[in-house]
Amino acid sequence: MPAVATAAARIAVRSLGRADYEPVWRAMQAFTRERGAGTPDELWFVEHPPVLTLGLAAKPEHVLDAGELPVVRIDRGGQVTWHGPGQLVAYVLVDLRRAGLGVKELVRRLEQSVLDLLAGYGIAGERRAGMPGVYVAGAKIAAVGLRVSRGCSYHGIALNVDADLAGFARINPCGYPGLAATRLADLGVRDTMGAVQDRWRQSLLAALEAA
Repeated sequence: MPAVATAAARIAVRSLGRADYEPVWRAMQAFTRERGAGTPDELWFVEHPPVLTLGLAAKPEHVLDAGELPVVRIDRGGQVTWHGPGQLVAYVLVDLRRAGLGVKELVRRLEQSVLDLLAGYGIAGERRAGMPGVYVAGAKIAAVGLRVSRGCSYHGIALNVDADLAGFARINPCGYPGLAATRLADLGVRDTMGAVQDRWRQSLLAALEAA
């Protein structure tokens, strides 16, 4: 996983392509466990094969029909979500103490990166009180789930680009029955995954590196 440092040399960016969920999760845990006070922060972009993940407080009954999909109980906050091709996930490995950030502020900045990305496409996104993530006309386009260990974050935020949204019908997304999902492709965006990643990388780095 070669890293590319940003111009500010504060955050290294890795593009993992398509990778199975569990090895990437374990790699995040290992990175966080082994990092030191001077370890640069990292931002990992990845697509996963189809999988359902349940956060620490997730209720199994929110999985309505897993079918052939693997179900993985993991260590982030939040309920159940779906990952799959066409969904771009940004994992944010940040030393929050060094950055002077609390968890709520990190969530706000992750959401802001998507709001800025959407605005660049002429799309009005919004936050919803008590429901982390980003929404367009009431439908969820990006979901946030984080873990903090030793003052450092991992996991991150998932953005629906051109994913098959049928995966969300198998669950109560984030624990909310009937919560609609949307994707950039349904909002008129025709950019490739690589082009979306390039644009989102810029807004993510701007949000994370803001004073």
